[in-house]
Amino acid sequence: MEPRDISMPSDALDKTLNEGTPGQGANPTNISQVSSETPSEAVPSVVEETVAVETRAEAPAEAAEVAETAVETVAEPPCEAATKESVLEALKLLAEKDGADITNEEVSRLKQQFYAIRNEEQRKEREAFAEAGNDPAAYQAAADETEESFKTLLAAVKEKKAEQRAAIEAGQQANCDRKKAIIEKILEMSGDVDNANRFFQQVRDLQNEFKEIGEVPAPVAAEIWKSYQDAVEKFYDQLKINKELRDYDFKKNLSEKELLVAEAEKLRGEEDVIAAFRRLQELHDQWRSIGPVPKDVREEIWGRFKDISAEINKRYQAYFEARKARERENESAKEAICERVEAYDFEKLSTYAAWDDMTKLIIAAQEDWKKIGYASRKSNNALFARFRATCDKFFAAKAEFFRNMKDTLSRNLERKIALCERAEALKDSTEWRKTADELAALQKEWKTIGAVAKKHSDQVWHRFLAACDYFFEQKKKNNSGTRRTERANLEQKNEIIDKLKALDLEALGREDAIKAVKDLQAEWQSVGHVPFSEKDNVYEAYRAVVNDLYQKLDISQRGSRMASFENTINEIGNDENRLYRERERLMRAYEQRRGELQTYENNMGFLSAKSKNADSMLRDMERRVQHLKDDLADLEKKIAVIDSKL
Repeated sequence: MEPRDISMPSDALDKTLNEGTPGQGANPTNISQVSSETPSEAVPSVVEETVAVETRAEAPAEAAEVAETAVETVAEPPCEAATKESVLEALKLLAEKDGADITNEEVSRLKQQFYAIRNEEQRKEREAFAEAGNDPAAYQAAADETEESFKTLLAAVKEKKAEQRAAIEAGQQANCDRKKAIIEKILEMSGDVDNANRFFQQVRDLQNEFKEIGEVPAPVAAEIWKSYQDAVEKFYDQLKINKELRDYDFKKNLSEKELLVAEAEKLRGEEDVIAAFRRLQELHDQWRSIGPVPKDVREEIWGRFKDISAEINKRYQAYFEARKARERENESAKEAICERVEAYDFEKLSTYAAWDDMTKLIIAAQEDWKKIGYASRKSNNALFARFRATCDKFFAAKAEFFRNMKDTLSRNLERKIALCERAEALKDSTEWRKTADELAALQKEWKTIGAVAKKHSDQVWHRFLAACDYFFEQKKKNNSGTRRTERANLEQKNEIIDKLKALDLEALGREDAIKAVKDLQAEWQSVGHVPFSEKDNVYEAYRAVVNDLYQKLDISQRGSRMASFENTINEIGNDENRLYRERERLMRAYEQRRGELQTYENNMGFLSAKSKNADSMLRDMERRVQHLKDDLADLEKKIAVIDSKL
């Protein structure tokens, strides 16, 4: 008797899911729905088990949506700024490929990129059309030669794919006819009982030929495979093959399937659900290629493999259901942010501070948006376009406000020039009290006028200041009776400096030393004016010794600077002209830092967290912003000190 090859035919249903393309009626059978047929009792069937195992677990319906979402995810923030021409050129290159080398994902991505650019062009054209005073509803997009070329190429690509599909279907039908012919030959040989052994090698050759034949149409794949199984089983039922050889093959097949079950068992602990599912499909392909096992364990081993597969399939399904749930949550969160920014009324903002506050709200919304993941494919792009439209509208309105402020700055300049002319007309007056009051009134009026353009700010201020200074210097010269008092004050302040220098910090202890310094500072502040020519020298000497004591006693440097400033203001006394000049200087510094703070905060709002070195840049900006805020707080305190003197 010839040795019998009991290896199970495998290619008839191999890769059943892949024998049809989406939309061609492919309907792979779920492994949990497959049942095994009872073979002939006389001789166990070589292929009877395959009905139960030759099908593939059906992929969740969401798999296609995952692929589509993946395309959307790649397309949303393009890595490079594409143009219509670059996308058209890419489609030309794609059209030159064979149909088998063209993927639906590539075509879909290029189509999305092209029409995203084209829609943006039409949006801008529509806005320009409306800004020109036309009715937006009357806008008609102009013909675009690039778009027509794109459509023509796209149609050519689709035709090439259709031709490829037709060729595949024709090949599958030819394969089907060949397999049917083989089945008929095997059935014919099965009917010749007397010559069954003589036909054994021919059947083996037909089996190999059947395996080498490619895929058949999906709707008839299961039927062809079942017919093939029946024919082979019928033939082998006629054979009286040595039972020991059959048992040996059964044992070998059982061992191989046990290994597959063990490997499938490991997939239960695989954290990557997608990888586990794909590996399971490979194991099912291997299972189909292995022949039958002993009848008494056939159902048991298949049941174990099927139960493990069902569990992995459930995890796979649950993964996509959880993903859809997250996308729904993200969609709701993004809709809430859109409603939030759309509720902001920024059309009535009229001050820099108001625009700054609103800018912080918009930037905060942008930060919140970045923290949310993707929504579903059908809504993600629409929500982003909606949110971006509101942000663009705000920043366009803000830019318009700052342009309009140029007119306000011009009017402020005219008012300040008028005050300069009035001050210049009064500077030579000898009516000291009356003129001083008038100039003080002009200085107060100056404070009520807003800022002017930076290039004119210093010039107009120095002009106004020069007129006021000239008058008050003349007034001072007239008040020469105060010289003796100022000289006495100078001596008293020099004594205070000597006392500060003579303090024995170690003998006093830190607390008593600090109290002594504070007392001497209070005494210094109580002393009146000194001669103008000596003022700077004595104050520098005082400040040097105080700073040295502050450093030795570890007193806050910022507090030291504030105390030094208060001393300076006390030195100025009731000289309103100098007080107003100092206040104007502080106000200019305040406005400058506010502008810098606003610039940094705007830049932080647009800095992408995914860009290179973004983290270090953000930290550096945050440090600078905090430093500017501290400076603004100090300037506010200093301005408040001056205001308390006026």
